[in-house]
Amino acid sequence: MARTAQKRIDTDAPVLAHAKPRLVAKAVPVEAAPEKVRRGRGALSNPSGRFEAEQREQVDDGWGALEGVLEDLPVFATTITRERPKTIITRNESPDISFDRSINPYRGCEHGCTYCFARPTHAYVGLSAGLDFETRLFVKDGAADLLERELSAKNYQPKTIAIGTNTDPYQPIERTHRIMRSLLDVLARHNHPVGIVTKSALVTRDIDLLGPMAEKGLAKVALSITTLDRKLARSMEPRASTPERRIEAIRALSAAGIPTTVMVAPIIPAVNDAEIETILTRAHEAGAREAGYVMLRLPLEVEDVFSEWLLVHAPDKYRHVMSLVRSMRDGKAYDSTWGKRQTGSGPYAWMTGRRFQIACEKLGLNAQKLRLRTDLFIKPAREGAQLSLF
Repeated sequence: MARTAQKRIDTDAPVLAHAKPRLVAKAVPVEAAPEKVRRGRGALSNPSGRFEAEQREQVDDGWGALEGVLEDLPVFATTITRERPKTIITRNESPDISFDRSINPYRGCEHGCTYCFARPTHAYVGLSAGLDFETRLFVKDGAADLLERELSAKNYQPKTIAIGTNTDPYQPIERTHRIMRSLLDVLARHNHPVGIVTKSALVTRDIDLLGPMAEKGLAKVALSITTLDRKLARSMEPRASTPERRIEAIRALSAAGIPTTVMVAPIIPAVNDAEIETILTRAHEAGAREAGYVMLRLPLEVEDVFSEWLLVHAPDKYRHVMSLVRSMRDGKAYDSTWGKRQTGSGPYAWMTGRRFQIACEKLGLNAQKLRLRTDLFIKPAREGAQLSLF
């Protein structure tokens, strides 16, 4: 079926064409947005969502139709949409992760990590996994009230709630919207266990809540550190806290008695894999006592977003990186099989896992695994329920 090439300019978030990179040497993807338009962002383009009825591409018709068009596009600014979800706790039955429930205060993430496996979720709201994912964000209003209501359900049984497993709860907009803060306040009042994963030093703002919870065995925090190279971090995860600030966040949390974990995630072959031992050592010195890792995952549109970034920032490594990625996924860019999706398989994956394990053993990381308490949970009073006399 023939496709009609169209041109569309949206002043909120321009949709720019995009073509899937192949394993060939190619300096710059021709459909990338101009640097001044995407300054401070991770993705280079904004391809149509996979559920959209039309795939739109910008094609030069030979008459100079595109001359000046891309350069005149407005800068991608962060826009906020408020949504009122019906539920706030998400359940899962995945056998290869350690939690069965999680909360995501926001949809989309301003950190702009080019490798973020959550990018494809933006397709469910008709947006792109590219620049839309990091510029068109959704705030879940009323999240704290919803949480309290769900915790008060008659059949609710407490288990650790994981926050930050999809998008970062401490991304920049948390400074003003404070959804994460409101959720922690509910969990603290009702003695509910929580595990947090973040790339942001903003988590230290909530030490006043997390500290008392940790004393009761109700809280732990994992800081994800991809690289200690500030320049690499700036291009690969442009609006996340710098590596040094994340190390200092581990130090501050540990000093406050809050158990901390370092996540070397993701490990990207031939990009940051040489830093595994250094990251673990620095985090251990700062007070982390547990550690984990995740191999690079490239589901759906993430493969294109990351490939574009790689072609621009490390074109000489493109073939090598993608070859190693596919060597861990049975020749594919991604394998969603439980038990393999986070670690991969094959010689390179095995070697990386052994390096990580040996480094942890030398440092004494993971000597003990903290299990958070559930026996202190105080169920919130249900709306309209009769109050107890005792």
